[in-house]
Amino acid sequence: MLKQGWLSRLGQGLKRTRHALTDSLANLVLGKKVINEELLQELETQLLLSDMGVDVTDHILKQLTEQVARKELNDPERLITALKKQLQDLLAPYDTPLTVTDQPSVILMVGVNGAGKTTSIAKLCHYYQQQGKRVMMAAGDTFRAAAIEQLQVWGERNQVPVVAQHTGADSASVIFDAMQMATAKHYDLLIADTAGRLHTQEPLMVELTKIKRVLTKINPAAPHEVWLVIDAGMGQNALRQAEQFHKAIGLTGLCVTKLDGTAKGGIVFAITDKMKLPIRFIGVGEQLDDLKPFHSGEFIDALFLSES
Repeated sequence: MLKQGWLSRLGQGLKRTRHALTDSLANLVLGKKVINEELLQELETQLLLSDMGVDVTDHILKQLTEQVARKELNDPERLITALKKQLQDLLAPYDTPLTVTDQPSVILMVGVNGAGKTTSIAKLCHYYQQQGKRVMMAAGDTFRAAAIEQLQVWGERNQVPVVAQHTGADSASVIFDAMQMATAKHYDLLIADTAGRLHTQEPLMVELTKIKRVLTKINPAAPHEVWLVIDAGMGQNALRQAEQFHKAIGLTGLCVTKLDGTAKGGIVFAITDKMKLPIRFIGVGEQLDDLKPFHSGEFIDALFLSES
C-alpha cells in the first residue's frame, strides 16, 4: 500500500515534465501513419524542452533512427514504447540504492542556496528512521541561523540528536564533533548539513575539502557519501553545479529535489549521462514522505503514466 502511495505521488510530482514530454509525444503521433524525419524532429524538440540536453537527445534520436532504418520500428504509436525503453536503459546504470555498512556511515550534503538541502536532510533522517536506523544530524550550515534552528526543531520533534554550535562557528569543527559523538555512541548514520554555496565561490568550495579532510582523522573512509542536492528546476545550470562540486570535493551521488515544481525533469537524464553518478534520492513535494530512494523503473513508469 505504501509503495503504491509513493508511485501515485511520484506520478503527480512528475506531471509537468510528463505533460511537456510524453503527453506531447502522444499528441505528435496521433493519427500519423509513418515515422518520418519531421516526426523525429518534433520529438527532438520535445526532448530538448524537457532539459534532457543535447548529448542525451542526440543519443536517443540516433538509436531510434537506426531502428527505423532497420525497419524494427515503423509504427508511430510504437515510438512511445521505444522511447520509454531508451530512457529506461539510460537511467538503469545509476539506480544504485545506498547500503549503510560502516558505523557510523557519514553522508555529507552539499549544494547551492535554495536547493532544499536542509529540508532534504530532515526528510532523509525520517526515511532512515523508518528503516530502523539510529540517525544523528550535524548542523554544519553555520552561516544561516535558520538552518541550525530548522534541524534542531525537527530533531526535537522526532527525538533525533542534532550537534550544533553558534552561528558563524567553524563548520568542519561542528561536523568533526558530531562524528566523534556518533562513533562513540554507535549511531548507524550521521547526516551532515553544510552551508549553501555557489559553485563559483572558490573559498567556500575549499572549505568543503577541509570538512572532508578533518573527518578522515576519525575514519579514513569518511565521509562515506557526498551528495549534491539539486533543484530540478535549475535545468542545465544544475549540470554546471554538479561538475564544479564534483571537481572540488568528489561527489558520490545526487539528490534531486523539487521535481514537482518544474517541467524540466529531463535534467535527471542529462546529469546522469554527464556525471556518471547514481541518483540516491528524489523529491516531489513538501511532506516528509515525499523524498524517497530513486528507482529508475518507478521513475520511468511515472513519466509515462496514463491519466485516462
